[in-house]
Amino acid sequence: MGGLAALAREAGHRVTGCDANVYPPMSDQLRALGIELIEGFGPEQLELQPDLFVIGNLVTRGEKFPLMEAILDAGLPYTSGPQWLAEHVLQGRHVLAVAGTHGKTSVTSMLAWILDQAGLKPGFLVGGVPQNFGVSARLGEGAPFVIEADEYDTAFFDKRSKFVHYRPRTAILNNLEFDHADIFADLAAIETQFHHLIRTVPASGRLVVNAREEALQRVLTRGCWSELVRFGPRKEEPGALRARGEPQSFDVLRGSLKVAHVDWPLLGEHNQLNALAAIAAAEHVGVAPEVAAQALGTFENVRRRMELSGEAGGVKVYDDFAHHPTAMRTTIDGLRRKVGLETRILAVFEPRTNTMKLGAMKAQLPWALEECDIAFCHQGQLAWDAGEALAPMGRQAVVCPDIDSLVQAVVKAARPGDQVLCMSNGGFGGIHARLLKALAERG
Repeated sequence: MGGLAALAREAGHRVTGCDANVYPPMSDQLRALGIELIEGFGPEQLELQPDLFVIGNLVTRGEKFPLMEAILDAGLPYTSGPQWLAEHVLQGRHVLAVAGTHGKTSVTSMLAWILDQAGLKPGFLVGGVPQNFGVSARLGEGAPFVIEADEYDTAFFDKRSKFVHYRPRTAILNNLEFDHADIFADLAAIETQFHHLIRTVPASGRLVVNAREEALQRVLTRGCWSELVRFGPRKEEPGALRARGEPQSFDVLRGSLKVAHVDWPLLGEHNQLNALAAIAAAEHVGVAPEVAAQALGTFENVRRRMELSGEAGGVKVYDDFAHHPTAMRTTIDGLRRKVGLETRILAVFEPRTNTMKLGAMKAQLPWALEECDIAFCHQGQLAWDAGEALAPMGRQAVVCPDIDSLVQAVVKAARPGDQVLCMSNGGFGGIHARLLKALAERG
């Protein structure tokens, strides 16, 4: 919703917004744009007399959101964010939509940067802040518009996935796993929504699909009416792994034809696959893979993706948005490849999403965290016992009831040279700054 507010502001509208506990970097971006942030959902906000209320999918019916009840009682005009985008921003443009359980923000940012460097002046809407642009959204001047396409439901009054509103001409299906247990019963239900997206892509459009994802192959068997381009990892020869800390290098493949080579500092095979998807999508709007590869050489990633918050007492503290078990595992793996086997990784995570709060994926946590040396979990308000879920890890796992005790436990365990990786899709109680302060005071 923050990115949507930025687009509306750029289009010349006066924009205000309300939410609870807005945190950086989005809160900083909105204030810089002159967009007033109102804490809470009080009905007195009707006094602003807006022409239209754009409702996010956080909002539900009932006493928790009195503003929404007041809007309904007064019969005032309202719509959803995706519907507003479809009608006021995306209509008539070449939409490139990036869908998948993981990597949407990274791929959307990569694709927008490739098109920008190719001179296409794209618009974009990203669920984060790409460091190359410094903003999460812009209208752009050219025909292409790159958008992060989420499968989560649209609003309390529209239970379709957000991405069905976007009508893409180019669609990336990056991966597909079970998530959003609060709205989907199982993986098959999410696969159905992905097929609804495929149904909206025209015959002249292109689907860019991860070839090794079985769930996506099942989705395709339901019907595909567009050009299909698959991507996947290069097979390494035995013993061909690069030295620790070397820049990533990989080849871009289309069928059996090698068309480009990329060198960059990003970590992990998952980012290599993200880049392959972005290159294949960019080609659909006329950007040669060689040009795309050159642009990726200057790609600076997204805020809160393995972002170094600082170093104190010889300990580095990173901030990362990973919150699904698979994303947590790949993030830790990427850091492990960078620092090697001898350096300790302390993983600090917050099960914050609705899916994690429900405990739907708690059994996967030991698998997600097995490559770290010590895992610290914030129990918080979880309805399930994190200690029991992490019991297979033995003394490798530490569970703390609140942020204060979590900081104390990490600082007590940390040694000079350690890498502390904080993972959450929220502000995590400002734990990054608190850790750095405590580490510095410890000396």
